[in-house]
Amino acid sequence: MILIHSPGPRTVPWIAFLGTLVFLVPLLAASASVARSTETARQGSGVRQTTDSVTHRGPGVPAGEAGPARFIPKLLADFDMAQAMADMRYCDRGYRSPGGPGYEAALERLAERLREAGFGSDPRLRMRFLETRIDHPVWIPRSASLVLRSGDLAPRVLHAFAHVSDRDRTMLPLYAPSADVEGRPVFALGDVAPGTVLVTEAKMSPSLLRRAEKRGAVAVLSSYLFAFTQDPTGRGRHVDAILFTKVAPGTSFPVADISPRVRDFIEAAADENGAWLALTAEVEEGEPVVRTLVAEIVGARRPQEAIAVVSHVQEPGAGDNASGIVGLAQAAAGCARALLAGTLEWPDRSLCLVWGDEMHQSRAFLADTQRTVVAGISADMLGQSAQETGAIMLLERAPDPGALVTLEPDAHTPWGAGEVLEEDLSPSGLHVVARAALVDVGRRVKGGWTTAENPWEGGSDHDVFLEHGIPAVLLWHFTDFTYHTSLDRMEVIDPLELRRSVTAVMATALALASPGPGDLERYLEANEQERKLRVGAARQAGEVENAAAWEVWCDGAAEWLKSFCAR
Repeated sequence: MILIHSPGPRTVPWIAFLGTLVFLVPLLAASASVARSTETARQGSGVRQTTDSVTHRGPGVPAGEAGPARFIPKLLADFDMAQAMADMRYCDRGYRSPGGPGYEAALERLAERLREAGFGSDPRLRMRFLETRIDHPVWIPRSASLVLRSGDLAPRVLHAFAHVSDRDRTMLPLYAPSADVEGRPVFALGDVAPGTVLVTEAKMSPSLLRRAEKRGAVAVLSSYLFAFTQDPTGRGRHVDAILFTKVAPGTSFPVADISPRVRDFIEAAADENGAWLALTAEVEEGEPVVRTLVAEIVGARRPQEAIAVVSHVQEPGAGDNASGIVGLAQAAAGCARALLAGTLEWPDRSLCLVWGDEMHQSRAFLADTQRTVVAGISADMLGQSAQETGAIMLLERAPDPGALVTLEPDAHTPWGAGEVLEEDLSPSGLHVVARAALVDVGRRVKGGWTTAENPWEGGSDHDVFLEHGIPAVLLWHFTDFTYHTSLDRMEVIDPLELRRSVTAVMATALALASPGPGDLERYLEANEQERKLRVGAARQAGEVENAAAWEVWCDGAAEWLKSFCAR
C-alpha cells in the first residue's frame, strides 16, 4: 500500500485497534470451525466451509470448474517457488526508493525473468520501459547512525545502517536530508530549546517538524507506530520496529525514525546520567526520472481490450512489496512459457502487466497504452505469513453499497473506511470473478486457505483505475503487524502463501481475458448468492435504503458480467 503517516486517512489509532479486533475476531472464529466431513455452505453468515478447510469471509461461491478454476492447476504447477524466493531476497536487499538504485535493480531483475520466458522476442509477448520525469530529484540513502553518549559510558550505537540491505534502513524517512547534528534529548515539544533533539512518540507530521525547528531543535526522532503494530505471536517483536515514513521532498531539517525500545532507552539514560545524541546521515540525489516496466500478452481475438495487473516496486519491504512484484513476474513468466508451449490457450483479451512506482505507474501506463483497459487488478503485499504477521489474503472491492453501510460479514480493516458517496457507485462483476479465484485456489491447495474481503478503503493502484472509470479491485494481505516497518523482511514471508496469492491474481486476470463455457452461469449464481446475503443483512439491520442499493448493484453486476462474458 502507498505510504501514509497514519493507519488510514480517516482512522485514529484507538479506532484502528478496535477495527483490528472487529475484523479479526469473527474471522478467527470462523477459521476455527471449518473442519467438516461434508461440504457445507452457510449463506446466512457468508462464510463458505469445505472439507479442505476453505474459508472465505464473504458471500458464497458455487463449486465448479468454470471461471478462474480452469487456470488454477496449471498456474500452481508452473510457479517456480525457488526462483521466486531467490528473486525476493535480491529485491529485498535494496531500499527501492522511486527511481533509486534498488528500485532500478529490481526492475531489471523482473525484466530479466520476463525475457527468459520469451517477452520481447515474440511479437505476442511484448515488453517496454516507460520513462517519466518527476518534479523532484530521486532520493538515494547511503548510510545513517544514531549514537548515544551518557555519563561515563562508552558511546552506544542505537540505530545504524551502512548498507541499504541493513535492517535499520527505515530509520531514514523517504526524502530525509543528509545530517550531522548532535544535542541533548528532550521528550516534549514544550521542552525544545535551541540545540536540542526532540524525541517523541508522536507521528512525524509537517506541523510537528515546523514547530520543533522554529523552537531551535536540531533534529526530530519519532518512535511512532500504528496501533495495529502489535506482535500477534506474543513475542513482543514490535518494540524493535522502526516505522517506514516519509517527509516532503526537499526537506532540509534532520529527521529519523526510531524503535520504541530505543526511545525508552534514551529516556532512561537521560534520567539517570544525562544523555547526548548524535545523528548522521548520508543521502544523495539522482536525476528526476522514474521508469515503469510494462509487459503485454497480446490477446488473440480482442487484443485492443486489456486486463491490467499492476504491482508497485517502491517501498523497502519484503511483503510490501517485493512479494507482489516478484510473484507477478514469476506468474507472468510461467504463463508465457505455457502459451508458447501450447499447454495454455492464448487469451482473447490482452493482459498488461505493470511494475513501477505506486499510483504513478498506473497513470503512466494509462497515458501510454493504446489499448482500452476494461479491468484493473492491484497486486499488493502477496506473500505475508499468517503465522508470523497475522495477515491473511483480502479482496478489496470497488466502491459498492457495503462501503456506504458496512454490515456483516463485511468489516473494514484498520486502514480505515474511505469516503464514498452514492454517486461513486458503478456496478461491475469484477469482484465476483476475483472472489471465485480466491475460493477456487483454496479448494485446490492442500489444507485449504483462509481469505476474506473488505469494502473499498483505497490507498493503492486500484484507485487510479477507478478514477478513470475502469472497474478495479485490490488483492492484498492485512492486518500485517510488520507493515511499513523494519520488521518486514524475508523471515515473515511464506512461499506457499505467495504461490496461492499470485495464482489467485493471475487466475482472475486470465478468466477476465478469456471467458469460457459455463463461466457466466457460475458468476451469475455467485452474484445471486451475494444479493441474498447483502439484501438480507441490510433488511435485518433495518437499512431499507441499503437493501435497495444492493438490489440495484447486483442487477448492474449481472448485466456487466453478461456483457463481459459475451464472446
